[in-house]
Amino acid sequence: MTTAADIMHPGAQWIPATETLDRAAQLMARLDVGALPISDAEERLCGIITDRDIVVNCVAKGHDPAKVTCGDMAQGTPRWIDAGADVGDVLDEMQSHQIRRLPVIRNKKLVGMISEADLAQHLTDDQMATFVEKVYARV
Repeated sequence: MTTAADIMHPGAQWIPATETLDRAAQLMARLDVGALPISDAEERLCGIITDRDIVVNCVAKGHDPAKVTCGDMAQGTPRWIDAGADVGDVLDEMQSHQIRRLPVIRNKKLVGMISEADLAQHLTDDQMATFVEKVYARV
């Protein structure tokens, strides 16, 4: 059985909800990633910030990314998957919520992230086609 831990990109990092978006962008650039899980004071997942969020929901609206926090941008219920979950459960979670990145948690700790690139390396062409169709479908 292939698990979330088998396909994830290990070593994901939290960004605190109190950190500003300019700091998030700097961390993304340093880590060469397009998204960061947002943690609350107890290191619990409270959202995900993406490079697109910073551009579209902050900069394009005339806000200063040095004054807007990651917590300000966190919206909705954050989705995650247990490290031991089957790849089918990973796909179900990502497809049903139309998300492209999924934090992987083990024993309440962030251990990695699953992105489309990670899926592409581990799925069949048919599985990947179904994923793309469901995640990018307009609701």
